[in-house]
Amino acid sequence: MTTPSRPADDSAELLPVATPARTRAALRALVRPDRGLALTGIGVLVAATAVGLLVQPLLGRIVDIVADGRPAGDLTLPVVLLVAVAAVQGVTTTIGLTRIARLGETVLARLRERFVERALDLPADRLERAGAGDLTARVTGDVARVAEAVRSALPEMARSVLAIVLTLGALALLDVRFLLAALLAVPVQLLTARWYVNRALTLYADQRVANGAQQQQLLETIGGAVTVRGHRLEEQHTERAAGRSRKAVELTMRSVNLVLGFYGRLHIAEYIGLAAVLIAGFWLVRDGAVSIGTATAAALYFHSLFGPVNAALVLLDDAQSAAAGLARLVGVTDLARPAEPVAGKAGPAGGAEPTPVPQQTVPQQTGPRRRAATGAAVAADAVSHAYGPGRPVLHDVSLTLRPGEHVALVGTSGAGKSTLARIVAGVQQPTAGTVTAPAGAGEPSVVLVTQEVHVFTGSLAEDLRLARPDATDAELRGALSTVHALDWAEALPDGLDTVVGEGGHRLDPARAQQLALARLVLAGPALAVLDEATAEAGSAGARALERSAEAALAGRTALIVAHRLTQAVAADRVVVLEAGRVVESGPHDELRDADGPYAALWRAWSGSRTAPHP
Repeated sequence: MTTPSRPADDSAELLPVATPARTRAALRALVRPDRGLALTGIGVLVAATAVGLLVQPLLGRIVDIVADGRPAGDLTLPVVLLVAVAAVQGVTTTIGLTRIARLGETVLARLRERFVERALDLPADRLERAGAGDLTARVTGDVARVAEAVRSALPEMARSVLAIVLTLGALALLDVRFLLAALLAVPVQLLTARWYVNRALTLYADQRVANGAQQQQLLETIGGAVTVRGHRLEEQHTERAAGRSRKAVELTMRSVNLVLGFYGRLHIAEYIGLAAVLIAGFWLVRDGAVSIGTATAAALYFHSLFGPVNAALVLLDDAQSAAAGLARLVGVTDLARPAEPVAGKAGPAGGAEPTPVPQQTVPQQTGPRRRAATGAAVAADAVSHAYGPGRPVLHDVSLTLRPGEHVALVGTSGAGKSTLARIVAGVQQPTAGTVTAPAGAGEPSVVLVTQEVHVFTGSLAEDLRLARPDATDAELRGALSTVHALDWAEALPDGLDTVVGEGGHRLDPARAQQLALARLVLAGPALAVLDEATAEAGSAGARALERSAEAALAGRTALIVAHRLTQAVAADRVVVLEAGRVVESGPHDELRDADGPYAALWRAWSGSRTAPHP
């Protein structure tokens, strides 16, 4: 079960956060495949802790030998045993902690894989509503908190808990009255833990949400810096960022004060317990019930509890912070998948890579569905979509693409073109209606290329092979040649082996889009969807990039969200969207001469320039 979370200003619908019960259940499911490793690690730690508990009785034995005035030779055996205990405990502790750490890293890797897999499957509109900052905060800050807890807090917590339990048992073996005296500290410690936990979980969850909102604001402000300056909105955006930063700082200071109060209460518990054990030892030694060495061992036992008890309680700080982060990660991994298979995955943020969309035949069911095509290349029947209550984008749109047909979607901004394109591509599920798409036979059936440009870090050949890992160098060159990109690719410093992407050779937007189109050629889909894929080229390279797109689409069915109406001229058919409805459909010449919405768009776009002819 998950609960939705929202930033303080309700500006975005953040991704959900799992409930504590669901988080614990998810953690058990993550650990279950490695139960053997967990049991072995805990067993070895129990043995190591039990061996370590021999130190206090041995020290007490030395005290008794000295107090009784026995020969110095009597000290040899306990001293040798102390050395042996130290060696055995060191070896077993190392083995146990190593196994626990391996368990933690394995579980963490499994969690990361599930998180990334689910995040890539999230509908585009869900990510847009949440904002990039929320997902970024989870995949960075929250993963880092959980990883830190796994690497340091988890082994230390396991070791501390075992030390506490076994030490209390050892106190009882010495004399049950020592145990009763030591337990006087427990009420204060339990109240301290309860006081802390009741405040920490909510506080740390709020802190993570505030950090996510802060990151989102910074991303929006920096990403839109040109627009912010152009509209003289610097002061408003600065104040908004400062407000979210103040909120994050306020929550951080509250957490610092909480930790300081936590430590102060723990010290009180230590003084109470140690005083009680020393007083009990005094009375028992005076009455002859125990020896001085036994009383010394009891005091040493309780003193040895300072470390593990404080560590266990102090680690609640890390545990609560990690639990808050884990709940946010589980909230994403638990997001319900669409009722029917998503026909493809959206690429990483900013990616313009072609997105393979394996098609599946879906059993008959109510609600939106996606089926394999039997005749037409693709058909959308009465498709509607809304990004939330009262925010409809598409209204009963029906569209059929015949095999091999190129259809251009045109319309004003906000008409619903990109939404329809994503639904046809399968990366977004419609609110209502049916989409029938081609069934792939060993090849991806649908590939989506968007206008956002992203070049993955690695060699140019590796970037191309994302679309087809088994492609040969000759096939890579053939794909580049098809989209008129082979000349500049071979002119790079190391040709296809040139490192591109972050930290590598910089590709301008037009070349990056040609790279995306080359991946489309390698993928070889039956249906290609281009969502303003030539928009980032700029006017100078627009026609060259449009020729690359035409070459990549040759011989396959295509749906093109036209950024420039020259693409509509070259299409077999033009479909005009207006306010989420199809208002016109037909060849360019016919619609241009009909004096309808398309003709108005054409006149506004062409202006005084010489209009190209089909």
